[in-house]
Amino acid sequence: MTPVFLVTGAAGFIGSHSVEWLLRHGWQVVGVDNLRTGRLDNLVDARASPNFTLVIADAGDEAAMRPLFQQHRFVGALHLAALVSVPESFREPELNYRLNLATADTLARLCLEFDCKRLVFASSAAVYGASAVLPNRESALPQPQSPYAAAKLAAEVMLLGYAASYRLEAVCLRYFNVYGPRQDPGSPYSGVLSIFTNRFQRGLPVTVYGDGEQTRDFISVRDVAEYNGQALTRQDIVVGRYNVCTGHAISLKQVLAIYRELFPNAPPAEFASGRIGDIRHSLGDPTLLREMLQFSAQTPFAQGLRELNAGS
Repeated sequence: MTPVFLVTGAAGFIGSHSVEWLLRHGWQVVGVDNLRTGRLDNLVDARASPNFTLVIADAGDEAAMRPLFQQHRFVGALHLAALVSVPESFREPELNYRLNLATADTLARLCLEFDCKRLVFASSAAVYGASAVLPNRESALPQPQSPYAAAKLAAEVMLLGYAASYRLEAVCLRYFNVYGPRQDPGSPYSGVLSIFTNRFQRGLPVTVYGDGEQTRDFISVRDVAEYNGQALTRQDIVVGRYNVCTGHAISLKQVLAIYRELFPNAPPAEFASGRIGDIRHSLGDPTLLREMLQFSAQTPFAQGLRELNAGS
């Protein structure tokens, strides 16, 4: 019997690409999404596969999730469902707690009860905060600067506590700035690149919050799906925290210069004051995960930006 994997947040940006990776590699997948921010359009190809089942439910609803664990006896779970907006985590702290911490606890307890051996958790580079030492390494002391980052860090600690006390293989992946096709530019959860691309395509100016010298470690969603899939399915994974990044930083002004090549007639960017919770510089060290998986992010930034522009 083919092993079955659970993916929460399956209809989302990263979730849909991760589902497709698992299906391409021959696994059976049950996707769960409440469609709060996920889109069925993201799963058109996946839903055509006989190896994929979509369940419309809240991943934190134990009454809804328990029958799925009972029926499918998952061998691993990829937990992507989350509140991913830093500003919204300030406005809705209780929702942030429920979606980013309590749901992880619910899934961990179900994994233990039904012998689902591995839980891969989507954490965030936001846990590092405004670190003075770059690149960020997993051994660094976290300095979360938002309720979102604090909840992600608390979930990591909780899951690794379960791993130390029980038999759960908890793998926490700290995503840096993920971009690529299916990132909804109209959503408040969108990354800066999807918003920029959408506005450039419509001939509208983009707004940069800050002076444009802030830097980010952008990684393609295709590479993130590869990391997710390997972390979920490989036997030689070690419990712990891992950066998911490229190890290369680029400033928003440099990003705008690349966009200028794609959209030479675009209006100039507009600059506004920085936003609460925003981090000035972000750069990760990918060494730990790269050495364990023997895989590095493959997508050059300019190529990934062209794919985002093409929507492919």
